[in-house]
Amino acid sequence: MIAPGPDLQAFLKAIASETRQAILVLFATNEALTVNQIAEAVGIGQSTASEHLAVLRRAGLLTATRAGKEVYYRPDYPRMVGSAEQLLDYLKSCARC
Repeated sequence: MIAPGPDLQAFLKAIASETRQAILVLFATNEALTVNQIAEAVGIGQSTASEHLAVLRRAGLLTATRAGKEVYYRPDYPRMVGSAEQLLDYLKSCARC
């Protein structure tokens, strides 16, 4: 069986955490959120939220934009869909093995 590529591995790692899943749910409204808003909503510390956001950004699930002192995070829906499609293609190829 062929191992998933690094992009797919990063996607899977990002969505494997229940905390990161809770963070992603916050973006269902497509609102931009700061790390402090995310930390408060999920009930974690700011530094922990920053670590989770870094994983989500590396996986291409979120983008970040600086506005003054604040950094605003938004979902990157096209990359999310691309990663989900890549996962589906991988699973289909495994089913044929």
